[in-house]
Order: sequence, then C-alpha cells, then structure tokens
Amino acid sequence: MFSLHEYTVEAVADPFRILSGERYEFIIDVEVEEDDELHHEEGVRLRVVYAVNDGHGKIVKYEFQTADAGKYIDIEMEDDELAMVEQFCTETYTQAI
Repeated sequence: MFSLHEYTVEAVADPFRILSGERYEFIIDVEVEEDDELHHEEGVRLRVVYAVNDGHGKIVKYEFQTADAGKYIDIEMEDDELAMVEQFCTETYTQAI
C-alpha cells in the first residue's frame, strides 16, 4: 500500500471535441515503504487521467513513474488502491475548474 502526498491537477484541453465530458490529469507524489515492490530510491509518481461525464467521474488511465526521470514503472494497482486514488480524484478534481 502507498500513500498520496503532493499533487497537481490540470484540465486536459480537447480543442476538437473528440472526447465526451471533461478530462483531468493528476500528477501525484506517492510515498512507498522500502519493502514494497513499487519502491524506487528516486521516488515514485502516479499519473492519472480522470474523466468526468454528467457529474460522474472515473479513472480512465493511470501509470506509475519514477519521480526523477519519469520512467514508466510496470505495476498495476490493487482494487483497494484504485478505489483510494479514484476517491482522491473525485474529491479534488474541481480545483482544476
């Protein structure tokens, strides 16, 4: 399990109106215990694309990255972690509006 710390959120521009609803990109600094397989010395960051349609939001894409170089880390979240991140995004995406 990991914990979420500092984050940024930005609305994703869709100038051609290809996507329905709104999209937000979250970049979240993640704290991971040293004995966790996700742990990296340079730190870990989580990139999340969050979609909002008719007032309902959901994660449409996420990826873990190293904090220093942004290299992709091939690990999937467990169900409880995914639910925690989705709740976090639901509670905070309005700051980008």
